[in-house]
Amino acid sequence: MAAELFIGLMSGTSLDGVDGVLADFSGGRIAVRSYATASFPVALRAELLALNTPGDNELHRAALAGNGLARAYAGVVQQLLADSGTDARAVTAIGAHGQTVRHRPLEFDEVGYTLQINNPSLLAELTGIDVVADFRSRDLAAGGQGAPLVPAFHRALFARPDETVAVLNIGGISNLSLLPATNTAGDTSVLGFDCGPGNALMDHWCQAHQGQPFDRGGQWAASGQVLPGLLAQLLADPYFARTPPKSTGRDLFNPAWLAAQLGTTAMAPEDVQATLAELTAQACAADLKSYGKDSKLLIVCGGGALNDHLLDRLRALLPGVTVAASTDQGLPPQQVEAAAFAWLARASVRREAGNLASVTGARGERVLGAIYPA
Repeated sequence: MAAELFIGLMSGTSLDGVDGVLADFSGGRIAVRSYATASFPVALRAELLALNTPGDNELHRAALAGNGLARAYAGVVQQLLADSGTDARAVTAIGAHGQTVRHRPLEFDEVGYTLQINNPSLLAELTGIDVVADFRSRDLAAGGQGAPLVPAFHRALFARPDETVAVLNIGGISNLSLLPATNTAGDTSVLGFDCGPGNALMDHWCQAHQGQPFDRGGQWAASGQVLPGLLAQLLADPYFARTPPKSTGRDLFNPAWLAAQLGTTAMAPEDVQATLAELTAQACAADLKSYGKDSKLLIVCGGGALNDHLLDRLRALLPGVTVAASTDQGLPPQQVEAAAFAWLARASVRREAGNLASVTGARGERVLGAIYPA
């Protein structure tokens, strides 16, 4: 059987770099042939983070950042090809999501929009491979949230015939997919939405007070004490009470939001970190209890799956639910989202729908993405 190869690239709201996979779909299911990752250059990471908030000369700076991101993406593509001994001509397309710096779905504006920094044309030029990008906009145009995009892939990869499965992706923002048993006689519509902060606030606080980009294993958070008053204040944000479909990002949960919540009261930094970890855990657990009561298995992916303290808190908050990293299901946590964009690129090339209206609230299923020929 001839290989059916696609590359997926993901640089998420954690801003820790690029994850990439070379995926083969020829067997009817995804098989990852190679995985590569690369950290962002310090200056590019700082600029991408800065572009999440209004600033001077944004159009020029965003264009240059898009060029830098495309070059970072191209480096990961070359690594994937070299590691697997694959010729670029054998790859059908690259799915490159880009870096989200604004996400304003219809609830927030008269006309919703989403903006991912990227330069797909440059990426196609550098790699010699067709590129599929701009996945969110078509769903927004159809009245949807444009996010999350991964539940359709989660269904294809993780759904089971005889039980409901929940998939929790913890990147910078956390999102939950609820996958009904495929053999049920009832409603098999997938539900998916953003729970709230994932790693973004924890990473920010760790960088500011520990000089480290993230809290390895959640050890620093585990050394602190949760501050009940602060936790209640954080959970009082109206976003957590909204019902799906809903999506969010750094537009809301950002350092300025956190600073406003903290005010001027002196708090031990490790206690704030413990509270931010608890915020993520409680928001995700509450959503599973509200919308995924039938699920006895929670598959966790994304960088947050490597945070042992966070997983321990999820297990404590969800008695009776097996909380397991996606590695146990055949795909390591940091490969899942990159694999999702390989899957979305394939759907786009095949003119198959990539969204789920039950997830995003769009008027129907739509082909997602714009194709940039090499």
